[in-house]
Amino acid sequence: MFKFLYGMVLTVCAVYGPGAQAESVLFLNPGNSSEVFWVSYTRFMEAAARDLGIDLEVQYSERVAETTIKQAREALLGPRRPDYLVFVNEQYVAPEILRLSRGSGVKLFIVNNSLTDDQLALLGDPREKYPEWLGSLVTNDEEGGYLMLKELIRLHPAAPGQQLELLVFSGLKITPAAQLREKGMRRALREHPEVVLRQLVYGAWSRERAYEQAQLLFKRYPKVSLIWSANDEMAFGAMQAYEESGGIPGEGAVFSAVNTSPAALQALLDRRLSVLLGGHFSLGGWALVQLHDYEQGVPVDQYGGRDRQVPLLQLIDRSQARRMLAQQDTQDYGVNFRSLSAKHRPLSYRYPFSLQTLMH
Repeated sequence: MFKFLYGMVLTVCAVYGPGAQAESVLFLNPGNSSEVFWVSYTRFMEAAARDLGIDLEVQYSERVAETTIKQAREALLGPRRPDYLVFVNEQYVAPEILRLSRGSGVKLFIVNNSLTDDQLALLGDPREKYPEWLGSLVTNDEEGGYLMLKELIRLHPAAPGQQLELLVFSGLKITPAAQLREKGMRRALREHPEVVLRQLVYGAWSRERAYEQAQLLFKRYPKVSLIWSANDEMAFGAMQAYEESGGIPGEGAVFSAVNTSPAALQALLDRRLSVLLGGHFSLGGWALVQLHDYEQGVPVDQYGGRDRQVPLLQLIDRSQARRMLAQQDTQDYGVNFRSLSAKHRPLSYRYPFSLQTLMH
């Protein structure tokens, strides 16, 4: 069994042809090196790097924002600077990394969580101040949160004249993706007055934290029948507490989650999870396609804009879950990343960054 080390560094080198110089990319992974979502995120980036001939290095921060800042400082100010630094605005680290980048010569690209409106207002015009920042690629988190609650209510509608009780497990208050998913959930809630939000808690993306919270919440609100979770780990923690209280997931209460981990896909097939969204683990790999194109002279702001949102978060049905589980064993995901390039394409071309590209 592999032992995941703190600050573990994964390096993938792929150089095509004798003497070819691959562009170097450092990805600052904000997750834990044993966390299924962020490990699968890295694997997809590795597959893209192999196909595109990119020299990729990944450093995990183990969910410590100070570690991410330290890694960025070493990369941007140290003697061995990458050509590109890819990072996530997890726990609001982006403004400090942008500041560190000035004069470094390293190009920056943000994935998953970009700058918030408040951060943009404080920074002024970041494009002018930080010309090395190329762009960002995020997913439809607000829509994802909305779709997830709408589907829960569709599957478990209220009887005429009755109310449904809802519990919500959000991520971290200072993570833009969690804020947006929560915002989408509240939008759906406004459309359904028969649903009462009993409590929203911040489970910090953690199974253990959500389990502890859920133990208290199911005692406090024994009639809850809808459980909305911003990721799979928190859903499993809440599910464990519900089972220990005598409930059967999928029967007395319906659970939802985000992430296509093998455990989540299997739980959907077993009907313990009723609603599952996923696809955003691929953002880092798609970002490498854009950076490789930039290296080949394709401007980032063409073919869809400098800051892009792609609708990767989609409802996963059981037939898709079976296919994705079967796909977990492959290391190349069956994607020809080179074929997605915008080079020599008409300006009407749009990168096909979607779950369908993975599910072909």
